[in-house]
Amino acid sequence: MPRYFFNTRIDDSYVPDPEGVELRDPDQAWTVARVTITELLREEGQTPRLLNAVLEVTGEDGEIVLEFPFSEVLMDMPGMSLSKH
Repeated sequence: MPRYFFNTRIDDSYVPDPEGVELRDPDQAWTVARVTITELLREEGQTPRLLNAVLEVTGEDGEIVLEFPFSEVLMDMPGMSLSKH
């Protein structure tokens, strides 16, 4: 099975995933990315910088498989807001 790496970009910061995870295909990587973002938003939901964050999923060759903006997941989370209003 191919290995996918879930790297995070927030503004000018880049947090690489050094280990990655073996998954069957890009569709499963998309699902894992969504779950990962959802968990991070629940834990760190009051951090406004997360609106600018993107989970960048790469394959073993370093090529980007998908880019998943945190804000996209936030729109589907009822009751979750990064706004202070």
